[in-house]
Amino acid sequence: MESLKLLAVFAHPDDESMGMGGTLAKYSAEGVDTHLVCASRGERGWFGPEDEHPGFEILGQIRSAELQNAVNTLGMKSLSFLGYVDGDVDKANHAEAISRIATHIRRIRPQVVVTFPPDGNYGHPDHIAIGQFTSAAVVCAADSTYTDSENLPAHRVSKLYYMVDGEGFVNLVTSFVGEITFAVGDELRGEIPWKDWMITTRINMAEHCGTAWEAIQYHKSQLPSIAALAEMPKESAAAVLAMQGTFYRAFSLVNGGRKIEADLFEGLR
Repeated sequence: MESLKLLAVFAHPDDESMGMGGTLAKYSAEGVDTHLVCASRGERGWFGPEDEHPGFEILGQIRSAELQNAVNTLGMKSLSFLGYVDGDVDKANHAEAISRIATHIRRIRPQVVVTFPPDGNYGHPDHIAIGQFTSAAVVCAADSTYTDSENLPAHRVSKLYYMVDGEGFVNLVTSFVGEITFAVGDELRGEIPWKDWMITTRINMAEHCGTAWEAIQYHKSQLPSIAALAEMPKESAAAVLAMQGTFYRAFSLVNGGRKIEADLFEGLR
């Protein structure tokens, strides 16, 4: 049997740690090869005083270094960037973006892929775009007639998941950070928590949330975005993060049904 591999595909540095750090740390600790593909270097994510802004390019370098430290802390095997600009991922050429992700899928050969849900969690266009590109890339990577940039052999992913937030977690976090919203033009989008019955998979990763919190701390430039949560003691923050680990199984070739999964690799072990 091939070694178990998980590929997460997200839009920005910090998506991995703040979104599913405990789950990634858990699987890494269990010997699963975990990998990350990040669409951008987070060049527009500045939350400090404007007169201290380091500039577009330097901020991207800062956040890339933060991400590498976080990935190392989570025990992940590799980090790759797609080379798109923060805030412009949805403007990327779709065929090119899909090809780049499909190439990573064929090179890594994961059984499980995790990305953003169709609503991007709270309406962020970059999140929505990378979720769509990744879903398409999973299809293309399995197609033997599809040619990627490195002409790699086809690979069929067994399970595709969306990283989602349940009601309990959103309600708790909102009490610390306020409403989770994102402005798109003159429209204000917000997070709509997933109902319990919509969640297909719950991962028990509480014992690894201390590691996840350490990874989040490496994203120093982004800590102001989580407000009071950033000032919590490690043990308290880990208890909050333990309420994550909720996913929606978009498809599986190896299992199904209404039973709540406790493992992203259920049906593969």
